[in-house]
Parts: sequence; C-alpha cells; structure tokens
Amino acid sequence: MPGDPGRVPLLAQRLEGARQVAANREFVSWGGELEGAQVTVTSTGIGCPSAAIAVEELHACGTDTFIRVGTAGGMQQDVLVGDLVVAEAAVRDEGTSPQYVPLGFPAVADPDVTLALREGARALGLRHHVGVVHSKDSFYGQREPERMPVADELDARWRAWIRAGVLCSEMEAAAIYVVARSLRARAGGLMLVAGNQELKGARRDAARLEPLLDGAIEGLRRLIRADG
Repeated sequence: MPGDPGRVPLLAQRLEGARQVAANREFVSWGGELEGAQVTVTSTGIGCPSAAIAVEELHACGTDTFIRVGTAGGMQQDVLVGDLVVAEAAVRDEGTSPQYVPLGFPAVADPDVTLALREGARALGLRHHVGVVHSKDSFYGQREPERMPVADELDARWRAWIRAGVLCSEMEAAAIYVVARSLRARAGGLMLVAGNQELKGARRDAARLEPLLDGAIEGLRRLIRADG
C-alpha cells in the first residue's frame, strides 16, 4: 500500500502477470502474483482517512494482509536519508483511528509481517531500523511548526516523540494498523527515510526508491513462504 499512485506500477512490475485492475480518485490498483499468492498493490493517497478507506474496501474484497510501503522523515540522529524503517508500531497522532477505538489502544503491526520485512531487508543487505514511527495528519505542522498558532504545543510533542525514541514520521501507518486489527487482519509497514530535519547539513538529494520497493517485495516473499 504505497501512498503515491505513481509508485503502484513500480511495485507491481516486481510481481508476475502484473496488470492494472482499477483506478478511482487516489486509489490505483494493480494485481499480480508472488510465490503463487495473489497480491494487490493499491495506493492510499495522502493521510489516514483515505488509508482507512483503502483498508476497509480491500478487506471487503478478501484482502487479509496489509503492508504500508512509503516514505518518511527521520527523527533520530542515526536514521539517515536512504535508510529503511520497519514499523513495528505507530504513534496515533492523527484523527482517524480514534473513530475506531480509544487512543489507549495501541497501533501495533503484526509480528509475522514485521519479522518478514526485517528478514527481507537483512537478506538484501539494506541498512534498516526496527521500531516505532509517528503518524500525523498535518505535513506542514511538522515541517513548519513555528508558523502555526499552536507552535509551542507542536514543538513540545515533537520533542517528546524524539526523546521516546520514535524513528521517523509519516502519515498513514497508525490508521492502517488500527483498522486492520479491528478487522482481524494483519498489517505491517516499511518506510524509506527521504529526509531528516533533525540533522543539520543532511544531504538534500532524493533517496532512491529501489531499496524500498525491493525490500517490500522480499519481505512479502518471505511472509508468503512462511504462511505456506
């Protein structure tokens, strides 16, 4: 489940017999096979509301496992541009998942999905981290908090997440995890660090997508084999 519709065919071309099966608004879907299992690649668009809709409707079509594959902003000093992050849990700093369960309920990935993604990254020799990510609603509230009326609150919360060891910030994982869990389905996530505003002088060139796409497919391959 990438956010960007443009990344759907890039992921799907790594499957057998890939073909587009649907396209509506931000949701573009391609289907194919991997290790004999049917796989659908569907974009979620930006943010938790549309990601939750994608999980709901894909589950209604028979999907039992959801993997978020996207980009994120690093939050720790050792989380560098180009690194991968396997998201074992997500901070619910967004407004969609509370429509399902109270905030005391954790947004946690399925352990089998998490293990498969970690093993996939290891097998390909990709630099990666495993831990908690931050899911938010406001992109510019993170990037330019100083110009928001609630700047002090945003900065205090951001610093708290960093001190707690949160690895990176993105915009979909929490809702995907909570909605999937409420549907008794599995979910996990793999993110590519595309920037890190905490690192002064960090490189500005775009991170290559190939490690993210290859890592996601290798992780899924291992999950399918383990299921078998």
